[in-house]
Formats: sequence, structure tokens, C-alpha cells
Amino acid sequence: MQHTTQNSITYFSDSSLNGITVPERFTFPFYYEPHPLTQIAAAELQHYLETQTELDHNFGLTADQQGLVIGKMFGVLVVQDNNGKLGYLAAFSGKLAGTNNHPKFVPPVFDMLIENSFFLKEEEILNSINQQIKAIESDEHYSILKSNFEQFTAQSVLEMTAFKKQLKSNKENRKKHREAQQPVLSEQEYTHFEADLIKQSLSDKWELTVLSNRWKQLLEATQSEITLFENSIEALKKERKEKSAALQQQLFEQYAFLNQDGKEKSLQAIFSETVFGKPPAAAGECATPKLLQYAFLNGYKPIAMAEFWWGASPKSEIRKHRQFYPACTGKCKPILSHMLEGVPMDENPLLKNSGEGTTLTIVYEDDSLVVVNKPAELLSVPGIQIQDSVYTRLQAAFGNIEPLIIHRLDMSTSGLLVVAKTKEAHKHIQRQFLKRTVIKRYTALLSKVISGEEGEIKLPLRGDLDNRPSQLVCFEFGKKAHTRWKVIQRNETTTKVHFWPLTGRTHQLRMHAAHELGLNAPIVGDDLYGTASNRLHLHAAYLEFVHPRTKEILCFEAAEAF
Repeated sequence: MQHTTQNSITYFSDSSLNGITVPERFTFPFYYEPHPLTQIAAAELQHYLETQTELDHNFGLTADQQGLVIGKMFGVLVVQDNNGKLGYLAAFSGKLAGTNNHPKFVPPVFDMLIENSFFLKEEEILNSINQQIKAIESDEHYSILKSNFEQFTAQSVLEMTAFKKQLKSNKENRKKHREAQQPVLSEQEYTHFEADLIKQSLSDKWELTVLSNRWKQLLEATQSEITLFENSIEALKKERKEKSAALQQQLFEQYAFLNQDGKEKSLQAIFSETVFGKPPAAAGECATPKLLQYAFLNGYKPIAMAEFWWGASPKSEIRKHRQFYPACTGKCKPILSHMLEGVPMDENPLLKNSGEGTTLTIVYEDDSLVVVNKPAELLSVPGIQIQDSVYTRLQAAFGNIEPLIIHRLDMSTSGLLVVAKTKEAHKHIQRQFLKRTVIKRYTALLSKVISGEEGEIKLPLRGDLDNRPSQLVCFEFGKKAHTRWKVIQRNETTTKVHFWPLTGRTHQLRMHAAHELGLNAPIVGDDLYGTASNRLHLHAAYLEFVHPRTKEILCFEAAEAF
């Protein structure tokens, strides 16, 4: 279809809008299904990215392309201009091909790479300081001094140890001489003999002092010369830190974000009101804030937004080529809260109790515990906004007995949960979970046909601080996460598997399914790491543990409903 582009806005053709209703409310940025208008815009932008030849950027999609592989989040914002005409704006996160300015895309909120900008000037000063530090650290005389100091230290230890050993031997010999001579010498002779031994002892101590002082003076003189170099390095590092902090603060003040009323708020002011206290790295460089800033500057009305990933998957987070994702919470949520103030917006679906009206089935119950089959979308425990949960429903059912939660399932996951009725049962079963003697088996439907029949996945996980509650694969700081899997059914486009989580990390099965180093096949309906559907197709199907009172092995199985 033929669209027209003016400045950074691309207008929709009339034919492309046939049958599409313009939304009355703006997209909720942190959980959404792309509107048809954003799907059209994203498809056109993706076609441009596939066919363009101007960008010297390696997205990791071409095997022989040179340069570091860097995938990117791209965003589209459907807007209405002053004449009521619909079009869309496009943006990318961070820099693209090393620059901020490209004809197809809106400019950044603040371009720190403009020629002669304060950022480049200050960066040049910082680079100069770095070069000075590097020059001192690689100075030949400095290197010789450090090497000499290490050698002198080692030599002094060896020589002092050997000399002290000799003095100890001398002392023992003197003691033997005393014991041998005292019975045979007269009192006057022994007095002279003892005086001579004392002189030997004093001579040994004096020689030890001389040797110790000689090494001490040599080491102190060498360290003194080294300290001159280190003081210069520390002074430069202090100057670099102060200039870097001042530059960062200046940048924070330059990033001033508009809302629909024309009210400006700096990055520093926005994040000073959050638990962070200050902006995280690269805040303000994401696609959606850039798009809204350009729209408000030009008097455009925001209609709908969407963001997608373009390029090879990163090694840590789950990002699939062409797939839509919500705006990040850590960097973007505080900024967008200001920018979208007063803009009518879709309801936050996360505040809706999707588990309302579902049935919590009791599979087994006695005086010690209860085993339930939790429906998908019901919380295990009350949330901040939603109270309805396994806990509150059992609390109502038990009357005077307090349900004691031992383990949890994600809200979107269905299946078997054991809940204690007594403190003794809670302690006993909890200990089984901690010792990993409880057997848990899940059934999942994966979004593609995978190879292999069974295996194990060991990918350490940690929380994504910039995008909670998402998780990251992190080999440096992540916690051990271990999953065993087995294929039980292959369909035309999906695979049903059994999962045995041998550890219990947050989103472990979802991450191990979706990550390219895992099965590289998100679970069907996974709205965080894959594509949303009617539900997350993950079910806790089997649970086995020892009864805390009878010591009987209890086994429960509940078939999945997919």
C-alpha cells in the first residue's frame, strides 16, 4: 500500500484504514495487544528495515555482516495531526548505527552527539583523563618499581626468615653451652662465660635490627616512589569521577519530557520521586518516550503504540525477532506516567481479577493439609490490588483454621498446590521442598515443534531490575536453575512436554522454555516471554510428597485442560 511521509510522520492511505476503528483510548504501554493500526505501521517499518541499505548496523540477521551484533527495540506511535489525519511515527531505542539521527525516525529527546555539544566536549576531557591514567599505569619506570617492590618484599621475607632461624639455632646452642659449662666452671668463670653469651645474644639482636632496618628502608623508598605515581592516578580518577557525575547530572537536566498539556519535567525530577532516587542508565533513550516527545512537540494526538524487537536474540533477556513487547517498567514507567498524564488510556489488565468466577477444586483434604487444583489466572496469595486467591478462598472455606501456604504457582499457571492446616504440617512439608524431595511434574505446550526427545536445562536466573517481574539468564550473578524435560506429544506447530523443575526459581520453566540456550520455544500463551493467548499453557500436573503425620507417600495427578 502506498503511504506518504512528511518530516517524521508517515500517513496511512485511505484504503489501509478500511474497516478499522480508531481506538478511543490510548494503549496501556505495559500490557497490550497491538491495535490493527499499530500492526500496519509495524509491518511497514519492518519491511523498511528488511529492504533499507543505508543503515550500517549489524542486527545479527545476516551471517556475513561485520560489526558487533546489536538487536534493537523499535516503536511505532499512531498519531492524529492537527487536520485529523492519521499517520504513524517510528523510533528506536538508544543509538542506531552509532548515531541518533535517521530520516525515517524521530529524533532523541536530547541528542548528546550533536557536533560541539557539551557532552562531546566533556567526553573529550574524560577521554583525555583516561589516556593520562593509562599513560601513567603503563609507564616503564612505574612498572619496574612495582616489580622491584614485589621482588624486594619476597626477598626480605626469605632473608629475614632464614636469619631468624639462624638466631633461634644460636639461642639453642647457647642454652646447651650453659647447661654443659655450669657444672664444671667456677662461679667467677661462669660469670665471665655468661657475659660472653649475653654479648653474643645482643650481637644477634643488633644484626637482626640492622637487617630489618635495611629492608624496611629499601621497601619504604621503593613504595614512596610508587606512591607518587599512585597519587597521580588517584587524583586523575577523582577528577574523572567528579566530572562524570557532573556530566551525568547535566544530562539528566537536559532530558526534559513533555506531556499533552505542555508541562515539562526533567529526568532527574521524574526519578527523584521513585525508589531509585536517580535515573537508571540509558533512561529516556527508549522508543516510546521519544515518540511521545515528538508527538507533543508537533501537536499530534497519540492514538496507539507498540514496540517490537528486531534482530538476533540477546544472551540474557528473552527477545524474539519481530515479536511485540511492552514498554519496560524500570526505565519507562516513571517517564510515561508523567508523559501520559491526563491521556485517556486502556485499563491496566493486570488490575483485573481474571481468576474471578473460576473454580478452586479440592483434590484431597484431611486434618493436616489440603491439596487443590488451582485454575489458571487465580493468584496463590493475595496481591497488592487483587485479594482473591487460593489463600483467601481456603481461608473462607476453613473458617477458624488459618491456611499456611508452603509453595506457590504463578497466577497464569494452573495445577496442584498443597497447603498446610497446622504449623507442624507446614514445617514438615516445607522441609521436604527445601531438601528437594518433593516430586513435581508440569505439562506445557510449547509454541513450536522442537527437536530432541528429552534432556536437561541449566541456565542460572536473576530478576531483571529494569523490567520486573521478568527474569534474565545471568551466568555471573544468577541463581542455579535446573530443569529436566521430555517430549510427550508433537503436533503440527506445537510440542507438548513434561517438565521436572529440580530447582524452584521464579519463572524457571517459562525462561528455560523460551531462551535460545534452552528449548528456544516459548510456552503457548506466555505474555512475558512469548505471545499472549487465552491462557498460559502450563499446568502443575503431578505432586508427590510424604504426609507429615502418617509418613505415607501421597501422590496426586490432575490432567491439563489443553
